[in-house]
Amino acid sequence: MRQRPDTGEHSRRTIRIRTCVATRVRTPDDQLLRVVEHPEFPGVILPDPKRRLPGRGAWLTPTIAALELAEQRRAFGRALRVSTPVDAGHVRTYLVEKATGPEIIRKTEH
Repeated sequence: MRQRPDTGEHSRRTIRIRTCVATRVRTPDDQLLRVVEHPEFPGVILPDPKRRLPGRGAWLTPTIAALELAEQRRAFGRALRVSTPVDAGHVRTYLVEKATGPEIIRKTEH
């Protein structure tokens, strides 16, 4: 009787390699941002950092430079199979907020 070695596979997450639509660099998916088309508004692209939104996804290096390159190359339309003009404003807002960090409001007691 053969026994399976305990590899701890249940505790590990499989690292998948994805290609950034802008830079075309192959990178582990945990270092990329998944984006999807809005389910109700055609052409509107949403960030999906938790990778839970339905629909076809595209992967982007999470930088403003990569976003601009993807827009310049019209990569979102091809990757997401969108025939309408693409609006990536929500993705840009997400990346700017992520780069600057959360706004911290501190209250002082007098």
